[in-house]
Amino acid sequence: MKNASSTLSLRPATPDDLSLLKQWDEQPHVLESDPDDDWQWETELQRSPVWREQLIAELEGRPIGFVQIIDPRLEDTRYWGDVPDGRRAIDIWIGEASDLGRGYGTQMMRLALDRCFAIPTVDSVWVDPLETNTRAHRFYERIGFEFVEKKRFDDQDCSIYQIKRKTYSNIP
Repeated sequence: MKNASSTLSLRPATPDDLSLLKQWDEQPHVLESDPDDDWQWETELQRSPVWREQLIAELEGRPIGFVQIIDPRLEDTRYWGDVPDGRRAIDIWIGEASDLGRGYGTQMMRLALDRCFAIPTVDSVWVDPLETNTRAHRFYERIGFEFVEKKRFDDQDCSIYQIKRKTYSNIP
């Protein structure tokens, strides 16, 4: 695991996390990055499809954030469209504003990318921040993601970024 603190870990989200996730969903910084999504937590925390991992990031046992990793080729809603094999897509956020700007997001993303690239057939990982979320763009670029294209999902204009296995393996 690259530069990740041994005190930060990812664990599967469970129905016991429902109230926490709903609370985080209402935080202004989370709404700013994802204003229109309804994650349907009550239903989705009960499901464990083979194409998805929903994870809680914990710092020394304290929940601080959420990570979702999907195989966009197999995902139910076909959000990403027709996608070749070997891709993953990540959603990530810090729950409380007091935990922003402390390096936790970078550690969470590295743990998520390590998890994605542990699968030998995965060759790239995508993220889709809102076009207006320039803070997220800078975050992804610092980690090594490269801008691919602008794309409209539902009613939201997004910027698609990807990181390839070769790029990630060369990041110190």
